[in-house]
Amino acid sequence: MGMCTSHGFRVIGLISGTSLDGIDVAAADLHAEDGTVVLTPLGELDVPYPESLREGLLAALPPNPCTAGELTRLDTGVGQAFADAAARGADEPAGGRADFVASLGQTAFHWVEDGHVRGTLQLGQPAWIAERTGLPVVADLRARDVAAGGHGAPLASTFDQLWLRGLAEDSGHPVAALNLGGIANITVVADGEPAIAYDTGPANALLDLAAHRVAGERSDVDGRLALGGSVRSDLFARLLADPYFAAAPPKSTGKEYFNAPYLDAALAGLPPVGDGDLLATLTEFTALTVADECLRHGVTTVVASGGGVANPALMTALARNLPFAVLKTSDDLGLPGAGKEAYLTALLGWLTWCGVPGTVPSATGARGPRLLGALVPGAGPLILPAPLGGTVTRLRVAEKAG
Repeated sequence: MGMCTSHGFRVIGLISGTSLDGIDVAAADLHAEDGTVVLTPLGELDVPYPESLREGLLAALPPNPCTAGELTRLDTGVGQAFADAAARGADEPAGGRADFVASLGQTAFHWVEDGHVRGTLQLGQPAWIAERTGLPVVADLRARDVAAGGHGAPLASTFDQLWLRGLAEDSGHPVAALNLGGIANITVVADGEPAIAYDTGPANALLDLAAHRVAGERSDVDGRLALGGSVRSDLFARLLADPYFAAAPPKSTGKEYFNAPYLDAALAGLPPVGDGDLLATLTEFTALTVADECLRHGVTTVVASGGGVANPALMTALARNLPFAVLKTSDDLGLPGAGKEAYLTALLGWLTWCGVPGTVPSATGARGPRLLGALVPGAGPLILPAPLGGTVTRLRVAEKAG
């Protein structure tokens, strides 16, 4: 397999986010040049879950109960769906050639108590991926950081710190990467400072829930519902009063917290809230909680990615709440935003493969940097390259040749 420097590796990255829409797949070539990781995006796919599997996952996630039998069925179902997605990724964007697969799986539970993460569970048994593709798999990428006292999240901080370092140095001001998934998280990169990253609160988690409740839709398509309403100040004040927003980073959250009972509690005892007003209020709530955190760190450039970027109501609200910063998308910087988390997964897998720690302790809160993940052999014996040695300090996104 050779060295991580001279020879690149072609990696398939797989993740399903907290919105449970399906599997994000990305193929990338990665190699190192003098402390810089060069990542060439080869293409991305969005592979929807079979409807029965998606319904099973939604039914098993908190606050609903789940049996060991159901968890086993879901772990297998997600594993098989990831295996199919990996095979498609190797076939299509990777052009039939890949060296290994990296999988972040599907988070089923993120166990937070008193601000500490005690454990985290990702579904999607990697043996199915190895069996289907014949390729080795790097999986279970969060657990080691949690064991080292970290939150196991946001792992996007690893990518963002390397990617935005140059931009922060050139501008002389802090830059934030913003991911708008089910949960919103930011990574703040400042010249000469350790990166800070944490979950700011909900993004699409409550928006999707509300859109489903009022219109039977999976999400507020094109922000239409929100744009047709206005902010209800009583509900808005109640949402902002939640102690999560006042808690100091590092911190992480999830749908165990921002879910249907949470929304019901926020609405309890208020005069009825109209459909459009509910979506408008939740959209403004996400925009303000994100903007407040960017303001706290003196950020002047925000680079957004994730599903929320496709919601014009949310992006307009963000821009309005960020008058002190330029709002860009990761596509503006050459990285396809729709596939960013899958490219992050490919990077994490590559770091482990090359013997380089994959965490930023200042972001996750762990005791130190750790090598992440568990390795599942493919069709043949596992032959790892000679460890890279030293550290990588930057990431450059290169254009695909031809």
